[in-house]
Formats: sequence, C-alpha cells, structure tokens
Amino acid sequence: MFFATGDLMWNWLQSVIGIFGTDLPRELLVALAAIAVAFVLPLGKRRRLVQVPIIFLLLAPLPIAAAGLFPESIDLNRFLGLGIHFFLITSIVQSLLIIFCISIWEQVSRPMPKIFFDVLRWSGTILALFVVLLESGADPAELFTGSAVLTAVMGFALKDTLGNVFAGLAIHAEQPFELGDWIQYDTNQAHIGKVTEINWRATKVITLDEAEVIIPNGQLAQASIRNFTKPQRWSRRSLFVVAPYEESPQRVQQIMLEAIRGSFGVLEHPAASVVTNDFKERGIEYWVRLFTTEFDKRDRVDGMARDRIWYALARHGIKIPVATQAIRLTHLPTEAASSFDEILKQRKEILSEVDLLGMLSEDQMLQLASDAVQETFASGEEIIRQGDLGSSMFIIESGNVDVTVSDSGSAPTRLAILSSKDVFGEMSLMTGAQRSATVTAMVETRILRIDKPAMSKLLTVEPLLVKRASEYLVGRQVARFEIISQIEKQAPSSIDLFERIKKFFAI
Repeated sequence: MFFATGDLMWNWLQSVIGIFGTDLPRELLVALAAIAVAFVLPLGKRRRLVQVPIIFLLLAPLPIAAAGLFPESIDLNRFLGLGIHFFLITSIVQSLLIIFCISIWEQVSRPMPKIFFDVLRWSGTILALFVVLLESGADPAELFTGSAVLTAVMGFALKDTLGNVFAGLAIHAEQPFELGDWIQYDTNQAHIGKVTEINWRATKVITLDEAEVIIPNGQLAQASIRNFTKPQRWSRRSLFVVAPYEESPQRVQQIMLEAIRGSFGVLEHPAASVVTNDFKERGIEYWVRLFTTEFDKRDRVDGMARDRIWYALARHGIKIPVATQAIRLTHLPTEAASSFDEILKQRKEILSEVDLLGMLSEDQMLQLASDAVQETFASGEEIIRQGDLGSSMFIIESGNVDVTVSDSGSAPTRLAILSSKDVFGEMSLMTGAQRSATVTAMVETRILRIDKPAMSKLLTVEPLLVKRASEYLVGRQVARFEIISQIEKQAPSSIDLFERIKKFFAI
C-alpha cells in the first residue's frame, strides 16, 4: 500500500514537471537563492520582511499534499501544479522587492515609506497571479474583463478604505510631515501629537497625554495640518504678561528678556524678543516670543519661562496687576506682617554671621541691615555671571547656590555649593572687579544684596574695615585658586587688595 501510494505521487510529480518542463526546479532554486541574498542584506529592524517570501516558499508543497487525495485526477493535478508555480513566483517577486526596493533604493535615496513598499508587495502578488493564469492558457480578454468587473465591485464596497490608501500615498508623495514631526491635525489646540507611524490606512500620533490617536489618512488629506517641526526643528512659543502702566515699556522688556535667558529649552538663536502687545484695563500687555526645540516639553518650557519672569519682576519691585474688579484676600507672610524693626532684627542676625562684617558695631550693623536689599531667585536662575561687572555682595538667607568657573570656553568647574548665611560677590563689592565665577540658584533662593553705597557709608566711619576686608579677601582668593588648581596664577596680596579697596571707594 505504501509503495503504491509512493508510485502515484512520483507519477504525479513527473506529470507536473512534464506540464511545465524544467521550470519548477529552476524556479525553486531561484526562490531559494533570492531568499538567501535578501537574508544576508543589512536590513536591520526590517529583517522580518524576509518572512514573507519564506512563507510563500513554504506554501509551495501544499498542493503536493492535496494531490495525494486525488492522485488520478489530471485536471486537478494541473491546477495544483499551477498553485506551486504561483507560490514560487510570488516568493521570488517578494525577495526581489526586498533586494531592489529596500537595499539598492536606499543607497541612492531616502528610506522607502512602508506604505509604498506594501503597495508594491500587493502589486507583485497580483502580477504573479496574472502571469500564472496567462501561462495556464486563460484568455487575456476575459481575464482583464473579469478583473475589471471585480475591481469595480471591490472599489464600491471598499471606497472608504481605498480612499485612505490613496490619501496615504499622497501624504508620502507630498511629505507634509514625516515620522517624528509634531503636527496639529485640526483646529482643536488639544489635538497635537508626534507622528509615530504612517501606514496604508491611517496615521498614528502620540499626544502629550501619552495617548495614541489613529487618524484615517482620508481625514488628514482634507484637514489643514500645522507642522511644528518644519521648515526648521525649532518652533516659536508665545507668552503674554501684564505689567503696570507706571513702569516704562523698555525697562520691563529688558527685565523679561534677561529673565528668560538661559531658561530651560529657550534657544539663544533665534533670539527671544518682547514687544508691547496691547493696553489693557489691568496694565500694559507684553508679548514674549521665544524659540525652542523641546516641543514635546513645551508646557515645561513655557512654565519655567513664566517663573523666571515673575521672579525677575518681583526683584525689581514690579507687581503683576490683578483685575480691577477682583477682590483679593491674601494671608500676608510673616515678614510682610511683622514690623520693620523685626525685619531689621532678622537681617542683623544674618549679617552678624559674616566674618567680613564682624568688627561692625550694633548701630553700624543695623544701618547695613536697613540698606540691604532682599531678592528672590528661581531654581536654575543665574544670580551673577562670570565676567560681568558688579559692585555688590550677596548673603544667602535661604536656599542653595552652585558656584562654577569656566576658562576659555571649557566645561564649568564647580568650586562650591553655598547655603544659608554663606557669602559671595565680596570681591566685586570691595574692588569693583569683574565677577570671577557664575553663581546659580539650585532651589528657590532668597538673598540679601549689599551695594557699594551702603558699604561706602561704613568705610567712611570705620577705616579699619578696609584692612580687615583686604585680609579677608586674600584668604578667599587663595582658597579659590587651590580649588581650581591654577598654580600658575598668583593670588593677589593683602597690600594689593588694600590699595584697590581704597581706590575703589575713593578713601
């Protein structure tokens, strides 16, 4: 029984080969060779595409198994032989598409979009089917007439799907956006997302809420699309801030520009700008325009820029006006509610911890506390910048700051992290020297600023403070040079600083 069945199968194979001559063995070898070439190509993550020709090759033996059920049917054998022929040709076509359209094409042009390759794969499969049918002796006229009727019926039934396919092809051809671009796909400001996939039916985007939205290509083709990533990678953000009428516009604009410089995500080029936008009942409305490449973090970019502006305006005594009709009940902080004498007492306690001011009398300390200016800085905001001119000293009331130096454009070197009751900027206060380091607030930091006029009052009545200051500054400078290992630079002597202080204050 077994040998009889084997003889029948062998006779069937011979009959199939007899129908197509030596084409089937040759096609099998070509299919295997094409798959081998496609498999060794550097396809990267798209190596899974080779699975398609392998699947068609594995389907080729199925007609042989089916022939075992009807070994004596010549017509069925011919039909099954055509099936083998179809699977082998399709496997070859799919492998050639991978070799030429993915590998060779990308050597001379950009990567082929997935939707184009999918269309080519389907077209190749249909072409292989037509070739097999024509070789089987089918009438071409009837074949194309029947396919036209079938196409019309399928087109009517799948008009929406086909519309999305052609819209997807148009999107790839025109390239209004690409993978990774941020787009707004209708008039709703919330409908903004990053393009993650463009396939034959729809486009997928990820919104800031980490929600995946699938938009049919037909809908996108009819929509007005805003691309925030083209023509340049940066996009402009707009902030609107109201300031009092009493403050001159140019002063407010300069304060705002300085405040957002170096803020998270804000580019130096293109440069930010501030213009007077409108006159409101509350005050003058300013339009802050900044550029960023951090579009996925745009809420954080906007928020930190607003924080910087608020702190900067507060330091300059400018309050953002509230609506004139509003009734605001505010619980005053402890400092605002306490008396001025209590404020002076608190400041005096802080100043008394500073070594440089240790020789001052009670009255002199109170006078200095009265002249000191309190300022608050946001996290990440520069309090002083290396190389800038200055004539003030800072004492930390609360918070932490990072002290760094940079030579000839090199990476910043951290000198120290200062905290409550620490002092910086004393060299500029006493000698008018350029800032020797950059000091940046690490958290919200409140400081007391002592300016040259306040110190000048003390030096006129306390000349010994000049000598004390020069000795103090020498110690600070020596410590600084040791930290940054600049042995070749010689720290100034107390005599040099003594003369510089006297000259700066005209004593």
